[in-house]
Amino acid sequence: MTNSAPDSADPPCAVVAGHADFAAGVISAVQQIVGTGHVFRGVNNAALDAAGLEHAIAAAVADSHATVVFTDLPGGSCTIAARRVARATPGLAVVTGANLVMLLDFALNGAAAAAAEHAAEKGRAAIAVVEGMEGARAH
Repeated sequence: MTNSAPDSADPPCAVVAGHADFAAGVISAVQQIVGTGHVFRGVNNAALDAAGLEHAIAAAVADSHATVVFTDLPGGSCTIAARRVARATPGLAVVTGANLVMLLDFALNGAAAAAAEHAAEKGRAAIAVVEGMEGARAH
């Protein structure tokens, strides 16, 4: 299943693929925070087998002229399908382990070839362990 925000005449420049409502959720958050959720096209893997997921990602890339596919889980079905699509699509990058900071950075920096790598760097840099409050129990 694919979805995209209808609020822009410009086509998305990246696809976000993930499990369940991951794509819709992070695209919605980008929209709420910076108003540029329209640069993404979402794909989820619900009710899709491997071939169906690959087809859905390929269709989203083709329809949107995306240069990047962001996926949620590095070894997951969406990443496997996106990598297959990338092998058949010259110039398509796949960035795994997508997070909100990464997508915000990409949305604000455009579709230039270096934007995916820059977004990945920002996403990695945003990961931190914050010590719990006094009295809180760590799990």
